[in-house]
Amino acid sequence: MKFRKFVAPMVSIVMAAGLLAGCGAEKEAEESTGGAAGTAAETEKVVHVYSSRSYDVDKLLFEKFKEETGIEVKVIDGKAEELIERLKREGENTQADVFMTVDGGVLNTAKQADILQPITSETVNQQVPQELRDPENQWVGLSSRARVIVYSKDRVKPEQLSTYEDLAGPDWKGKVLVRPSSNLYNQSLLASFIELNGAEQAEQWSQGLVANMARTPEGNDRDQAKAVVAGVGDVAIMNTYYIGLLLNSADPEEVKVGNQVGVFFPNQETTGTHINVSGAALTKHAKNKDYGVQLIEFLTGKEAQGMISKENYEFPVNPEAEVPELLKSWGSFKTQVIELGKLGERNAEAVEIMNKTGWK
Repeated sequence: MKFRKFVAPMVSIVMAAGLLAGCGAEKEAEESTGGAAGTAAETEKVVHVYSSRSYDVDKLLFEKFKEETGIEVKVIDGKAEELIERLKREGENTQADVFMTVDGGVLNTAKQADILQPITSETVNQQVPQELRDPENQWVGLSSRARVIVYSKDRVKPEQLSTYEDLAGPDWKGKVLVRPSSNLYNQSLLASFIELNGAEQAEQWSQGLVANMARTPEGNDRDQAKAVVAGVGDVAIMNTYYIGLLLNSADPEEVKVGNQVGVFFPNQETTGTHINVSGAALTKHAKNKDYGVQLIEFLTGKEAQGMISKENYEFPVNPEAEVPELLKSWGSFKTQVIELGKLGERNAEAVEIMNKTGWK
């Protein structure tokens, strides 16, 4: 079994109005540069990004990229599914050069929709391990997230924990917290079980987990940690970076929650802890392809990766990047070995199993 150590990991929006018509439902962060779209200067020094990543660190990175290269980054924010449909609808007329999102399965969906093209860059290849890139280089990971078991330090000892599968057993009856089945992170987690163990075992796990849930699933990952501390349940399935967000929150109550829960990396003796990526891709009809490649090279570089890890508590995909002490404190861990594109291929089956087993 392969072991990888995660030693621990303006934006301006001025898009031609005609291209944006009919897309009112999509969330669009528009910050004017004061220049009209389509000017010669803009054409020469701009890269357009469609992104479902909505993190402050991304804005900082885009500003830094402009400082270093003179290339301005203009972003359209939105849900991944909406942005994919938009890229399909716009076709050759799209102004998007780069697509960014938060799930390997979604990146694979974009690839299958034939809206991407290979990223040809030895720099990117050297900066990001093969297992965190598409086999045909149609997308590349920007950060890695581990979906772990978070537990109450008061009521649970780490030695009581072992695997995701064990959470479906009798010891955890009425004690498990997790987000709803509509959450993509959970869909990808179950998709990974289908890929690794087959649909039958995945269904058995889902059924057992539902039977052990402390409540009907609700809220986001941070809400699961808060429910653990409140005593609603004893353990929760969460992404690690939410613990970093809690511990560094401006809200003292959230900091308290972060300090009262522990992080456990499951399946260390079996298939490894499930990880996923956020990632970037070059769009098929990118008009500023070279700038798009430069942006992706920058985002996967050592310095940018360190910023992503420091500001958003995600694991860097570039092994040369500096990792914050908090992430180091969680320790190294064995990761699930799976082609991340499979998460997208198994998504529909995972959702079907969730519905069948009553995962709300």
